[in-house]
Amino acid sequence: MDWGMKNRLSQLMPNGKCFFMPIDHGYFQGPTKGLERPGETIKPLLPYVDALFCTRGVLRSAIDPTNSKPIVLRASGCTSMVGKDLANEELTTSIEEIIRLNVAAVGISVFIGSEYEKETLKNLATLVNQCENYGIPVMAVTAVGKEMEKREARYLGLCCRIAAELGARVVKTYWCEKDFEKVIQGCPVPVIMAGGPKCETELEVLEFVHDGMQKGAVGLNLGRNVWQSPNPVGMAKALQAIVHQNVSVKEANEILIKTKEKKK
Repeated sequence: MDWGMKNRLSQLMPNGKCFFMPIDHGYFQGPTKGLERPGETIKPLLPYVDALFCTRGVLRSAIDPTNSKPIVLRASGCTSMVGKDLANEELTTSIEEIIRLNVAAVGISVFIGSEYEKETLKNLATLVNQCENYGIPVMAVTAVGKEMEKREARYLGLCCRIAAELGARVVKTYWCEKDFEKVIQGCPVPVIMAGGPKCETELEVLEFVHDGMQKGAVGLNLGRNVWQSPNPVGMAKALQAIVHQNVSVKEANEILIKTKEKKK
């Protein structure tokens, strides 16, 4: 691995662990609740995250370039919630733009098992071919669109392995309750956990993140379960402690509660 690639990955994953904050939801959802003004949303959360995952539009318009965390730039899109199929994505950002924005990595969705499986995997391969020339890591996002029933170990393991085989340096996938360790064991590159739909309780978030970390994930990429939380700063602090300090669910929950009390 060359110096530039190592340097960027070390920025994103200090000591091999990471907590990414995704704020890219608007690229297919529009003005998502909590992200109407993304720059304001993330200000109190920045001290607790390792990187931001966002589109170039939000990066330019809402992120302070003089005081920013490392950026993972979303490089796929062209679909929406009201469209026919979320899986019908295209590459949206050129390698020249990626370099111009000085990002630490890029992220792209792949929809394995969908009608557009080949096209999204081709997008991944194309982006890897371009970014490897400049030492820029590519994160593959194993998306399932609206088909939430696909969140089982056999499917997720297939997606992660294929993405790694095509050259992704990091893979983002969903946690699953059963056999998640098999997903990790079958993927030769680091795996980070996606948040998915907002969980019912804060404790539920802490429990699945802790379980996934214990089973081999190197970190997480959580958005809605943080910035849509009644206590977003407390949630961010608690998740950071699980990822970087290996605290228990009980200890993380205590951090969450104490932060809530201070807020009051």
